Amino acid sequence: MTNSADHSWTHAGHGLTDSEPSLNTTAIATGLQLPAGFAAIAEDAELGPAITTNLARVEKKLREAIANSDPLADATSRHLVEAGGKRIRPLLTLLCAHLGDASLPAVVQAAVVVELTHLATLYHDDVMDSAPFRRGAPTAHEVWGNSVAVLTGDLIFARASILVSELGSRALGIQARTFERLCLGQLHETVGPRPDEDPVEHYLSVIADKTGSLVAASGQLGAIFAGADEAYEDLLVEYGEKVGVAFQLADDVIDVTGVKVKSGKSPGTDLREGVPTLPVLFLRRDAAAGDQSAVDLLKLIDGDLTSDAALAAAVAGLREHPVTAESWVIARRWADEAIAALAPLPEGVVKSSLANFALAVVDRAS
Repeated sequence: MTNSADHSWTHAGHGLTDSEPSLNTTAIATGLQLPAGFAAIAEDAELGPAITTNLARVEKKLREAIANSDPLADATSRHLVEAGGKRIRPLLTLLCAHLGDASLPAVVQAAVVVELTHLATLYHDDVMDSAPFRRGAPTAHEVWGNSVAVLTGDLIFARASILVSELGSRALGIQARTFERLCLGQLHETVGPRPDEDPVEHYLSVIADKTGSLVAASGQLGAIFAGADEAYEDLLVEYGEKVGVAFQLADDVIDVTGVKVKSGKSPGTDLREGVPTLPVLFLRRDAAAGDQSAVDLLKLIDGDLTSDAALAAAVAGLREHPVTAESWVIARRWADEAIAALAPLPEGVVKSSLANFALAVVDRAS
């Protein structure tokens, strides 16, 4: 019988020591750029270095967590990690941890868990949406096929589950309930609203599950593993839910603003792929109410958008229609409600950064 210690197959995250990884944390931290809305963190002499150093630790541990001795599994798992990303969810975990003792080692592990969970969902979402690009690179299913992409998402979620199990039953419960909502959100988006269900309310419920739930869990886990006041948890959950919805609604509008976003997603991608977004849902509502401009524009949007000219015409028409401005109003309302949820938090950089992030997600040029 072969001794397991001599076996050539190794599993990511197994056998790691508690020592600092060999990669240079300082070098990674120096190259990090915080997303819009978090400028106050970088300007704070104490919080700035603490956050960027822990973000660098998260970045290294992400790579450790997805490493695999199997060449295919290793390549597919690294695909999205190495494509980059804003790391907003782990950043929120680390930031909210400063409501308690952010130096506790479980804080970084919790931040890795939420980003791994997010990455797992991206592999699945891209297959469901037949998305050709993610973060400016071809999606995994375009490179390796649907089956490999789905299994890679499963594998990454399994790695997240290993890490969260080490944090204890409460963290495991939060992650499990969050993943349940992520799956239900995708399911409900796929099947669409029931005949007796308002399409806009259905859509808001979908994005609350698909986006808001994990953003909410990110802040909550940061507070828990920093030993912050338990009274902060519920308000951080409320904040995360609302800012997550605001973020997705803003993305909906950005898709029809005519500005190519940094992820490589061109304007009108959602229109071409038939992805339901708030401006289009409002347009269908207005068309059903007899608005002729909405009826005419829907004919174009529901038509053949394979040519760049047709897509550009649809984007231009929707951008100028009142439903787009109305969608911005709704997105900003959710951001305002997220900020209002923060009222009981103590004044300081943590509270102001969370509020500024909520404002930034609905004030993006791209």
